Amino acid sequence: MAAHRVAIIGAGASGLCALKCCLDEGLAPTCFERSGDIGGLWRFKEQPEEGRASIYRSVIINTSKEMMCFSDFPIPDDFPNYMHHSKIMEYFRMYARRFDLLRHIRFKTSVRRVAKRPDFATTGRWEVETESEGKQESAIFDAVLVCTGHHSDAHLPLHAFPGLDKFEGWYLHSRDYKSPQAFAEKRVIVVGTGNSGIDIAVELSHTAKQVFLSTKRGTWVMHRVAEGGYPFDFSYLSRFTQLLQSLLPLSCLWQHYGDLPHLTINDDLPNRVISGRVRVKPNIKEFTETSAIFEDGTKEDVDSVVFATGYSFSFPFLEDSVKVVENQVPLYKFMFPADLKKPTLAFIGYIQPLGAIMPISEMQSRWATRVFKGLQKLPPTSTMLADIAQTKEKIAKRYVASRRHTIQVDYIPYMDELACQLGVKPNLPMLFLTDPKLALEVLLGPCTPYQYRLQGPGAWEGAREAILTQQQRVDLPLRGTAGHPVPRCSSVPHIFKVFFSLGLIVATLIYVSLSP
Repeated sequence: MAAHRVAIIGAGASGLCALKCCLDEGLAPTCFERSGDIGGLWRFKEQPEEGRASIYRSVIINTSKEMMCFSDFPIPDDFPNYMHHSKIMEYFRMYARRFDLLRHIRFKTSVRRVAKRPDFATTGRWEVETESEGKQESAIFDAVLVCTGHHSDAHLPLHAFPGLDKFEGWYLHSRDYKSPQAFAEKRVIVVGTGNSGIDIAVELSHTAKQVFLSTKRGTWVMHRVAEGGYPFDFSYLSRFTQLLQSLLPLSCLWQHYGDLPHLTINDDLPNRVISGRVRVKPNIKEFTETSAIFEDGTKEDVDSVVFATGYSFSFPFLEDSVKVVENQVPLYKFMFPADLKKPTLAFIGYIQPLGAIMPISEMQSRWATRVFKGLQKLPPTSTMLADIAQTKEKIAKRYVASRRHTIQVDYIPYMDELACQLGVKPNLPMLFLTDPKLALEVLLGPCTPYQYRLQGPGAWEGAREAILTQQQRVDLPLRGTAGHPVPRCSSVPHIFKVFFSLGLIVATLIYVSLSP
């Protein structure tokens, strides 16, 4: 039976697009948000509510505006390409107003329990128990979308650091870090080289007496800014580069170098390291009262420790509907529990993409709402379980074993995977026949979210224009006050780059064909 009433848990980035997708499909959503406002992770607060994701004051997003926007609502032209969290919140508020989302949100309402109804096997319905200002309520819903994110339960592995219990300094998780002032003239260790760890180490290096960055295995550090001053993801995250990657798969690196660590985005770390303001150290072996001893035998006196050691997944309100084992949730396409008799529960945004998460959450919501309505069906349980096992195996082969890599996805392959389920993946052969100009932009240009609104359910009449004008929206904030372009690092015409890439493909094919 088609779902009518949908409970959405959380009004962050994923919850907002889930709301909008429900409305697009004619469903009746109710969103429960434990705090008093939208935004989730991106709404900065000095003392956030317990259980809510939290960021520090200086956070700037690592994905550019054209790559991270919702697919039928471009971010304004004059917004910077990489936005401070305050600008992201401004965009979310614009989105909520444009699609009239706020009236469907119940603020300051916590979800305490989500349980199957006795007739779940035939109806797929859920009972949702909530609490607001001490008052408890219960309501029946046809489906549930869990949009609570995966950055709320801080993982602080104290047992992994012998002697920490006798350390006389101050230690905290990166979730509790807000600004560098409290660390002035201190000697600080930052543990972890994810985005938060490196960002915090760089920021502290301007204030602290000395910063040490402790890492188990290192990381690949990428810049936000690419050739010509353009955003890195806008310049290189395209269907064309994806084709190149498939011709020269990363597996050739694995064979020589073993498991790959994760990618981290930061523009300033190399300068801070080369100037000695950040000193890279190996893993911590143990703490003393006033110092840290590292696995290479070196010892450093320290005053404070920031543990950027990631987060744990937990869904206490779901009882036994899903099980989290070693920070892994067995979900089909990272969305659907495979063993439910009715597909009326889905998780939105529980992925760690090499790319922007907002368009992925939106695509997941588009698919989930159509499954709820009965317009599209999931495969048999055995097929879903096999797919889950295969995905887990691929991740294990590609990445080092860690908590963050259990939900790792590549942006374009994963988006295309979901788009095929929906029937909204761009049809390039047809586009080249009917609209060559658009086809070239879809193939060679950045794989922006608008591509998934060109056809199929949810097609948006503004998608073509959004794709053809995306370069203008990137250029505008890069121009000087007089409206002239700022100096570029390169003036090589784009067409030359295209021919170079084509030559690279030909050379690769020849190499592969001649290899023994």
